[in-house]
Amino acid sequence: MAFDLKEIIAARLGENYELHHQHINRTLVAAQRVIGFDKVYARAEGAYLYDMDSQPYLDFLSGYSVFNIGRNHPVVKKAIRDVLDLDLPNMVQMDCSLLSGLLAEAITKRTPPHLDAIFFCNSGTEAIEGALKFARAATGRKRVVSLENAFHGLSLGSLSLMGCESFTEGFGPLMEGFDARVPIDDLDALDRQLRSRDVAAFVIETVQGKGCKSPKTDFFVRAQELCRKYGTLLISDEIQTGLGRTGKMFGFQHWNLEPDIITLAKTLSGGYVPCGAIVTRREIYQKTFSRMDRCVVHSTTFGRNNLAMACGVAALEVIDNENLVENAAKMGALLMEKVDLLRAKHSFIKEVRGKGLMIAIEFHEPKELKLKMAWKVLHKIDKVLFAQMVVTQMLSKHRILTQVAGHAMDVVKILPPLIIGEREVDMFVNAFDDVLTECRKFPGPMWEIGNNFVKAALGSKRPVPSGRPISA
Repeated sequence: MAFDLKEIIAARLGENYELHHQHINRTLVAAQRVIGFDKVYARAEGAYLYDMDSQPYLDFLSGYSVFNIGRNHPVVKKAIRDVLDLDLPNMVQMDCSLLSGLLAEAITKRTPPHLDAIFFCNSGTEAIEGALKFARAATGRKRVVSLENAFHGLSLGSLSLMGCESFTEGFGPLMEGFDARVPIDDLDALDRQLRSRDVAAFVIETVQGKGCKSPKTDFFVRAQELCRKYGTLLISDEIQTGLGRTGKMFGFQHWNLEPDIITLAKTLSGGYVPCGAIVTRREIYQKTFSRMDRCVVHSTTFGRNNLAMACGVAALEVIDNENLVENAAKMGALLMEKVDLLRAKHSFIKEVRGKGLMIAIEFHEPKELKLKMAWKVLHKIDKVLFAQMVVTQMLSKHRILTQVAGHAMDVVKILPPLIIGEREVDMFVNAFDDVLTECRKFPGPMWEIGNNFVKAALGSKRPVPSGRPISA
């Protein structure tokens, strides 16, 4: 019988979680079942996922910002088909492929002029790993400094920059010289780290993926000045913030920074074939590839494959042609404004923050006595339970996919596709208002959900799920 993938999927769709339990990550399956995320999605288009009954789900996670241009975009789909039809030579390795050159050219047309040399890889964490090597090669230094609450990936070098012990636990010892963390807005702490002149790079997320925090001062501008003073390279991790997410093409543009290296991934894939990139100054690049016998001293087998390169070229064209950077700024401002107006009605809401369509809604202890008591009980068990209740109800009752922003955080994070309009904004705001209204009824169904989380976790002798079993 001929191999027919469509027939296989049609016959076995619905077995997803059983297969994963049997062969992949059964702990993740258990967590998804506890929090009600064990949905089976059969189709996706634009800003929506569809289950086996064709019910739509509004995707306000975008695959952790992979799907800035929406899911299954026809322009990227056509680019893939065109590459397959051409039967091009692929990954010859000892050649220079046209498509990787075209994507490099396309990226440098969108970056500041000083960022003119590119290395292609497969993922965000791989881009960070390469950037760290480039920084060490260029400076001859070993140490790297990052920010508190940083998230830069989960391979060993990236993990060593991590500001969250829940991810690093059990994986030590980490990279020597990577343990310095400075708080956002603490310029003196950064100065103390850099003045020894042994720091190769200071790595930042302009909007932190874990909690969506940015400086409240001119910290990034002053930090760049300190880096220049002490000979430290500034690396801007644009894996999640880049390519329009924050309402600018790159997050660092909000502060008019001139980073020495930026890292890209996620959206560069067009949502199809993994694609990452390190973009840097030519002189930094050449210090890594410094001699002919070192021309492949940093390499990756699949980094310049034709399918990924075609997806990247197509995705960049879509971002420009559909004005998605501008739409992210406009819809992000509208969304934050409308959610912020709910603070007068719901004392749970502490703050709405973010840039563009990278937004966090933080909760705090409510003013009402009954609700205050319920809040305290939940937080004695696990700090993330309230936010997880909200996320679960947004999905189960309103079919809107969101996430808890990080370990032990009273924060819901939303990353809608940059293609959304006022309809999707209103859908989210109305649903969020409804869920928080249910939270005001104590005792009530929302608080029963929290109780069920606890029972499920205790019954299985597992910790209460954090709401973010995998991260980006």
